[in-house]
Order: sequence, then structure tokens, then C-alpha cells
Amino acid sequence: MKNSILLILATLLLFACGESKEKSVSDLITSGDLETLRAKKTEIAEAQKENENHIKLLDSVIAIKSGVEKLPLVTTLVAKTEKFEHFLELQGSVQTKQNVLIYPEMPGTLQRVYVKEGQRVRKGQLLATIDDGGIGSQLAQLKTQAALAKTTFERQERLWEQKIGSELQFLQAKSKHEAAESAVKTVQSQLGKSTIRAPFSGVIDNVIKDQGTVVAPGPGSEVFRIVNLSDMYVEVDVPENYLGNIKVGKEAKVFFPALGDTLDSKIRQTGNFINPSNRAFTVEVAVPNKKGVIKPNLTARVSLNDYTSDAAILIPQGIISENAEGEQYVYVAENNEGDKAVAKRRIIETGKTQGSLVEVVSGISSGNLLIQEGARTVKEGQNVQISN
Repeated sequence: MKNSILLILATLLLFACGESKEKSVSDLITSGDLETLRAKKTEIAEAQKENENHIKLLDSVIAIKSGVEKLPLVTTLVAKTEKFEHFLELQGSVQTKQNVLIYPEMPGTLQRVYVKEGQRVRKGQLLATIDDGGIGSQLAQLKTQAALAKTTFERQERLWEQKIGSELQFLQAKSKHEAAESAVKTVQSQLGKSTIRAPFSGVIDNVIKDQGTVVAPGPGSEVFRIVNLSDMYVEVDVPENYLGNIKVGKEAKVFFPALGDTLDSKIRQTGNFINPSNRAFTVEVAVPNKKGVIKPNLTARVSLNDYTSDAAILIPQGIISENAEGEQYVYVAENNEGDKAVAKRRIIETGKTQGSLVEVVSGISSGNLLIQEGARTVKEGQNVQISN
């Protein structure tokens, strides 16, 4: 140690002697030589750096000789257990199974439209009528014929019970009565197709055809679009490696960027089929829509709970380092004496990551004092000073 101190002093002395032999800065400025001035500036800058290094060496020697060792300052945090929920982030869109186009069931003129766009309707409510083309008149005639056939059959039945008339007459009356009733039911069914009714309760999203338009069954003749906004969900594709972790009833969070709103929900259905094209299965998350502002095909970011631990140790990722063997480690402050401690390296095993925190599965325990700031500069067994 004594030899090191003498070497430093000798270096400083030589540097000072060299300085005296050089031309003064004022003399060089007077000469006006630009290249010489630049060279002098570079020389002085290098000398300044060398002086700073010498000062650091002197500080170290002074600290050692005075018995005051300068310890690296670190901050610490206490490892503790807490509930940890990990969420898988995915993107999807809002869907509803009750979003349909309503077509006419018979050709004809759209005689009357009873609803407007945006109107709420009940299941079975009359939405429009189509000109029946005389089916109503035909039904009235058939009902008259059916009534006569019924009366004839009832009289023939009473006579047959009294053993009056032949069995053939009775059977003929019965057959005519049944045929007339069947004909009435058939025409009633046809006439029912002249009315368009709501298949479920919802909102009329679009009135596509105007009153007086000629319509017919098939593509291109849609009359209404009806949507049920109360039973909605977000559908997402989940990679197959999460199949064992994503279950019905688990917590889910849905964020709508367009609305700037987040709602809490649950997984209501998981698919039973792995799509071979993307190796994923579909998951449905229920979307309550009490305010009615959520619409079909609205983009959503979905967070699905795929892991939960009631006693996890979470630490900042920034304090974790890795050695040449690929092992992860942190430093723990041990043998505390006031604000002094010893840095000890602990090899750890990590689990799930959420944001800037990572779960530690093994290597540290609750109550350990982890070195936070300064963790990248300390060494194994080094004395440190804690300054929280």
C-alpha cells in the first residue's frame, strides 16, 4: 500500500514539472497560430482527465489511511407474498347471435310497413304485410265449405248412431269434413306468410324495403335487419397451449378503444375444436350492454385470466440479472448492521410476468431484503450501505 501511494505522488510531481516546461497559454494566444492552439487545447483536455483519475486514486488512499471505507449506496425492498393474477392479452370483436336479415316468405307487393328504424320490437310483433293475392278470399270460401261439411258430418254421425243410413254415407261425410278442415289449415298457413313478424325481441336496425316494393323470397329481397343488443359477446382466438388454463367462469376484462371504457366479465364458453390453420380455439366472453352503446363488430381488447396465485412473490424485472450459464439471480442484503449489509447472490426461478413485475417461484422467501437500486453494480460478498 505504501509503494502505491509513493507511485501516485511521483506521477503527480512529474506531471507538474512537465507543465512548467511548456509554453504558457497566453504566449500561444499571442502567437496566433491556430493549429498550435488546437493542439494545446487537446493537450490540456487530456491532462484534465488524467488529473481526475489522480484525484480518484487519492480519495481512495485517503479513505483507506483514515479508516473510512466508501461503500456503494443501494436501496432495498422487502420480498412479500401477495395475490397474483396473470392475464392473457388478445384482440377480438363484439358479436351477437341475434343479428339477422328478415326475408319475405311469399312473393307480392309490400302492402304496409308498421315499424321504423331504431324501434324496439317484441318477439312475434307484426312488422309488415304483403299483398296476399286473393288468398284471404279463398280462405273465407274454404271456411264456409268446411262449416257445411262439418254440419253434414255431425248429422250423418247422429243418424249412424241411431242405425239410420248406411256406413258408406257416414264415412263419406267424415272424409269430406276432414278434407275441408285440412284445406282451411293449408290456406291459413299460406296466408300467414303474407305477414312478416319479429323472430325475437330486439331493435329494427334497418328498414331495407319501402312500402309498395315488390318482394319475393331469396337473396336481394331483405326487408328488415333486426338486432338484439342485450345478448352480446366478444369472440377471441386463444392459442392451443393455453387450453388447460382457460376455463368457463374465469375472470375476463374487456376494453373498447373506441369507447375508452373497460368492463369486467367472465368466460361464458370455450370452443371444443382446434382450428388447424392457426392452432387456436375460440372463446366467448359475455358483454353486458345495459347502456346500449356497444355495437356488433366493435373492436375489443380482451384480457383472460389464465393463472392465479394467492401467495406469490413479485419483484421488479429490473433487479434481475443473468450469468454466463443462463441462470437468473438477484442480490439480497444480509448480515445487516444498521445501514450496513453484505450483498449475497441468490439464484432464482421465475414464473409469469405481468407488466414490470415477475413472479419468483424459488430462490427467495418472504421477508428477504432485496437490493433494488445498485443491483447491477454490486458484487458477491461486497459490503454495501443501504440508503432507502
